[in-house]
Amino acid sequence: MLTDFLAGPELQAFAIACATSFAASALADEGMWLFNAPPLKQLKEKYQFEPTPQWLEHLQKASVRFNSGGSGSFVSANGLVITNHHVGADTLQKMGDAQHNYLRDGFYAKTQADELKSTDLELNVLMSIEDVTARVNGTVKPGMTSDQASSARNAAIAAIEKESKEKTGLRSDVVTLYQGGAYHLYRYKRYDDVRLVFAPEQQMAFFGGDPDNFEYPRYDLDICLFRVYENGQPAKIDHFLKWNSHGPSDGELTFVSGSPGKTDRQLSLAELADTRDRYLPYVLSMFYRREVLELAYSARSFENARKARDDLFGDQNNRKRYDGYLAGLLDPQIWSALKAREQKLRDAIARDSKFKSTISAYDRIKRAQAEIAKDAPLYNYLEQERPITIGYRGPRALSGNLFKYARLLTRAIEERAKPNGERIPQFRDSARESLELELFSTEPIYDDYEILRLTDSLTDFASQFGADNPLVQKVLAGKSPHARAVELVAGTKLKDVAVRKDLYHKDAAALQAAHDPMIDVARLVDGPAREARKIYDAQDEIKKQAYSEIAKARFAIGGASSYPDATFTLRLSYGRVRGYEQDGKQIPAFTDFGGLYQRSAEHDNKPPFDLPQRWIDKKTNLNLTTHFDFASDADIIGGNSGSPVVNKANEFVGIIFDGNIQSLVLDCVYTDTQARAISVDSAAIIEAIRKVYDASALADELEGVTK
Repeated sequence: MLTDFLAGPELQAFAIACATSFAASALADEGMWLFNAPPLKQLKEKYQFEPTPQWLEHLQKASVRFNSGGSGSFVSANGLVITNHHVGADTLQKMGDAQHNYLRDGFYAKTQADELKSTDLELNVLMSIEDVTARVNGTVKPGMTSDQASSARNAAIAAIEKESKEKTGLRSDVVTLYQGGAYHLYRYKRYDDVRLVFAPEQQMAFFGGDPDNFEYPRYDLDICLFRVYENGQPAKIDHFLKWNSHGPSDGELTFVSGSPGKTDRQLSLAELADTRDRYLPYVLSMFYRREVLELAYSARSFENARKARDDLFGDQNNRKRYDGYLAGLLDPQIWSALKAREQKLRDAIARDSKFKSTISAYDRIKRAQAEIAKDAPLYNYLEQERPITIGYRGPRALSGNLFKYARLLTRAIEERAKPNGERIPQFRDSARESLELELFSTEPIYDDYEILRLTDSLTDFASQFGADNPLVQKVLAGKSPHARAVELVAGTKLKDVAVRKDLYHKDAAALQAAHDPMIDVARLVDGPAREARKIYDAQDEIKKQAYSEIAKARFAIGGASSYPDATFTLRLSYGRVRGYEQDGKQIPAFTDFGGLYQRSAEHDNKPPFDLPQRWIDKKTNLNLTTHFDFASDADIIGGNSGSPVVNKANEFVGIIFDGNIQSLVLDCVYTDTQARAISVDSAAIIEAIRKVYDASALADELEGVTK
């Protein structure tokens, strides 16, 4: 799940690979490229292939972003979308109940009438990109304070998004690139009627569990299929990927189109040091804490385990991923390589008389980051909403869906009273549909699980700030964390979607008059949270201006051939299907069905190498030489999960689902020595759907078979 971690000899070997990779980086297949600035020169020189504008447009509009934190693609004219099982897991969990454990047991809709509508899933398809850098930066005038500059920039962005939304009807997001060096307007077609079609058992999507997270090959059928609807009917899709049932060949050039979440490759060394020394330890402590809580809760009953299954899976994988990232940043050889990378750019800037003054930008970033660190405890516990993890549960101090709804209601009403340009981005006019989809979700609420998470987060809050802290005392209201959590969960009416809809359309006075205890707590912490946000935004503005100066110098010195850090927006990567060498052993590019059964037999079919009974029963039906998973050197990161892998003919040949152990520090540096992206082969998907799951109608739709 792009979340393995490094330790011991593996980390040392990777550090050496990273340290030696910079000199050869120009030859490597590095880059998460913008679709409006593709690497045409590199592809033509190395592979004698140059994608046409039509080729790029088709792949762009066939690609899909999931608001739950992953990627996917259209694979039929009737709205069929494929992604990873672990991307669909959030929706599978929300759809389930005590009688239907879709996450564990899987699902198949034999007819369209059987397809299950999701609770709050939104899919986005990128329709167009427009460079709005000049307009955004033009609002920041000399002599402005950082607060004034931030306000001016945000107002300009809000105006651009609103104008675009009103003109086109499309979701319109202004995306910050190069940490502030450029701003592009992305227009998306939204789909919010999304229905589940097929999912295998989680055991097959994550076969081998943690033990196989330490090595490659892998044998995961990590797929999930949905269908998008418009006006109650399957959407008619012009741009979808033709299915190649043979999959790719060893050494073949392939392309990955997806929405990588976040990379830090262009951050200054000072900001990376803060990430290493403060931020990663902070988020890791949160993941460790949640994991222990969810494990203990899950152990009490099968039903508890079902309720917490997706949260536990996500927190464990995030914990592993950021353990690996931190281990890499703490390695002296990797750190030396990162220092050398920055020094090379600094030296180039210093030699150019036009940009000598830009060197001071690095000091401004360092000072701003230090101020952010001072403000971090309050910001992290009360305000930060989505700290590099999928699945928003409210701020760290007040975890759970009920507080999330209370905050969304409180802020939606307060922000609505402001001019659009002064609002928090989530509450701008251009984001209204997405906000309402989240706020009015029909996701089930479990009182015991809400109380558990809220108790733990309140305990965490009191432990961090001290029981005598005035805000802690106000939030706890003279009660223990558990007693306060019980009081809040039992007293709120926000479990009812109708209540949330009613309050949403009222004003602040009506919200206060409701005397809902969860809303009252949300209002109580809103002032300190907003103040922490204001400090963060002001310092972030300083960093944006500094990074913008560095970006201009980089473009002038090296040309505009570099790609920006990932921002959970659509990017194009490429690379060859190929294995790698580890410990003197050649790891092949492909695994096959025969290897899956052998791997299970070697472990006596015991967890986590146990096969579902249907896979045992159907073994004789299968061609065991069919490729299962494959490795490539495409440049990916978290968020790429579910990305389609296509060949030069723009045919679907696989789907990204993971990276091997050597790929974990791709957050900050790329190497193709051993780091590999791992995909499910298109041949494996068809073989399994037809011969194991008896889903011939679905296989026919994927392969374009007409009857």
